[in-house]
Amino acid sequence: MPHRIAPLAITAYTATCAAGRGCAQIAHALATRTSGLRRNDFSSATLPCWIGRVDGLDDAPLPDEFLRFDARNQRLAWLGLQQDDFLAHARAARERYGPDRVALVVGTSTSSIGETEAAYRSLDADGRFDAVQRGKRVHQPHSLAAFVQSALGLDGACLTIATACSSSAKVFASAERLLRTGFADAAIVGGVDTLCESVLFGFNSLGLVSPEPCRPFDRDRSGLSLGEAAGFALLERVSQNTNVENAASPYLIGYGESSDAHHMSAPHPQGLGAERALDDALARAGIDADQVDYVNLHGTASRANDEVEAALIARRFPANTRASSTKGWTGHTLGAAGILEAVITLLALENGLAPGALNVREFDPACGPQFALDNASMPMRIALSNSFGFGGNNCCLAFARAGRA
Repeated sequence: MPHRIAPLAITAYTATCAAGRGCAQIAHALATRTSGLRRNDFSSATLPCWIGRVDGLDDAPLPDEFLRFDARNQRLAWLGLQQDDFLAHARAARERYGPDRVALVVGTSTSSIGETEAAYRSLDADGRFDAVQRGKRVHQPHSLAAFVQSALGLDGACLTIATACSSSAKVFASAERLLRTGFADAAIVGGVDTLCESVLFGFNSLGLVSPEPCRPFDRDRSGLSLGEAAGFALLERVSQNTNVENAASPYLIGYGESSDAHHMSAPHPQGLGAERALDDALARAGIDADQVDYVNLHGTASRANDEVEAALIARRFPANTRASSTKGWTGHTLGAAGILEAVITLLALENGLAPGALNVREFDPACGPQFALDNASMPMRIALSNSFGFGGNNCCLAFARAGRA
């Protein structure tokens, strides 16, 4: 088992999704049980499904100095960076440590593929991309990280994590290693994924898209609702030299990563990879499962994922641990799911509110007493967030409330 890690202070965090722009709006949506899902109005073929769409991206190009990066994904990233004063926090960290000592680690599964789709729809007479679509900074997997690095004026380590739906959960693990080994003094982590035709039709071809709003862990669930989101967090060491106010910041206290290597699009039937990630997260945090107050589940509303994850929670956690999926509020935001749900988990710790379930009529029999329909106000010290990707690429994050580390 891995050794316990030193906690990292999360001195700023934010998210933007269909449920709201910034932490206050998302927290309000959770508390009032207001979903951001709506009937699909994105796809040109209008698939009969529900989506979590962020309004305003199609008519808001990037500022002139960043137009070379312009794409829907980068527009959402820019919108996300402006929430909760995150730009100011990031730039203050740059000044505090130096632009070469702040690492940037971002996750995405589709990057700017939506812009590439648009480019192929407007080929010129010679079958080439239109002149404005020939920017090498856009049509490649690292375009998001390159844009955010430029927008924040950073020169340090810059990584893109692309492990499907665990991408922006694993950024926390990479950031911890960069700080622990001395490659950086602080790290900005994040993730962004936007809706595009490839994703909508790709998941539909697998029979995973529901014609109704997703119903995670429902006995009669019929699939997922796709969404889009951006989220960011600033991680700093807890020491007298970082200007970190320990009493004000929540903490990353552990993480676990694993790979099932079982199937390209289905989890291990006994959840062995997910359980290994859980065990490693607990070990790095130096805690036992019965010390966890809340678990934000991956909970996509697909048949296989929810059955396996429900069984894992039922066998490993006591009845008083609360567990839920919040995708009924946001949709499944793919490569951005990890950071979005990490932020939701931090909000649960901060506000003492464990979300229940949206759209669920009757829980799957595999669900234990940890699952409840209604929100619950409760004191929380420690919470986990699960993110599982295609190919069985798993990540579990452990967070502690401010003052707990």
